[in-house]
Amino acid sequence: MRVGFVGLGDQGAPIAARIAAAGVDCTVWARRPETLDPFRAGPARVAGGLADLGEGVGLLGACLFDVAGTWEVLFGPAGVAPAMPAGATIAVHSTISPDEVRALAREAATYGLHLLDAPVSGGRIRAEAGELITMVGGEQSTFARFEPLLRTFSAEVVHVGPVGAGQHAKLLNNAMLAAHLALAADAFRIAEGHGIDPVAFGKVLAGGSGRSFGVEMYARAGGLAAVARSQARPTLGKDVALLADSMVSAREGGLLLSAARAAIAGLDAAADD
Repeated sequence: MRVGFVGLGDQGAPIAARIAAAGVDCTVWARRPETLDPFRAGPARVAGGLADLGEGVGLLGACLFDVAGTWEVLFGPAGVAPAMPAGATIAVHSTISPDEVRALAREAATYGLHLLDAPVSGGRIRAEAGELITMVGGEQSTFARFEPLLRTFSAEVVHVGPVGAGQHAKLLNNAMLAAHLALAADAFRIAEGHGIDPVAFGKVLAGGSGRSFGVEMYARAGGLAAVARSQARPTLGKDVALLADSMVSAREGGLLLSAARAAIAGLDAAADD
């Protein structure tokens, strides 16, 4: 089976590299030509354009930053969908809203294509190691067909429900990360007020029951200001806003959304200091 992949950013490039390294017939393309340079020597083939990328593929992976880019690449005036054979599947690895991915699935169906809602979590380092978590929404039969391929870059591949469920799971996951950052900032502030060395306190949390990825990120960075300057800030801000928009009511967001929003406000304040 031939696989196409578009979107060679922080996570997309190592995902595509893992697929190709597994011996899969993989063709890649990107809107920024410079991101294609590492692939020109193989093992993936570099497509001449989107039409070339889509020709004959059984699966097309799309890992783009936002929904506008995803729509443009898939279904825009020069999009890849018309070149894909009927019955092929699109795996959307972008993090977008559940409503938006369901709209993409409806559009894909007009071309005779299936769609898997398959966002990933873990970042570049875990992508390079093949240790991402891939949460998948879509038909069980479609998921079962492509699960082995998703495992070429994932430590865990979890079918979480229909199209839209993958995005909900990803947004909730990232809201948890943001909430943990807010809690870590508060815990370190209180600890320092009681004369506890912050480096020592970080070691306590790293081995204690209060451990979390957000706490580790905060301690490793040395505070919210450093996190605010990283790629985590725009990604978390986007995802918390998407989660809020997906809630059926303000009450549904509850404590999780309140804490996640507090983290984003804290990151913005730290960035301005």
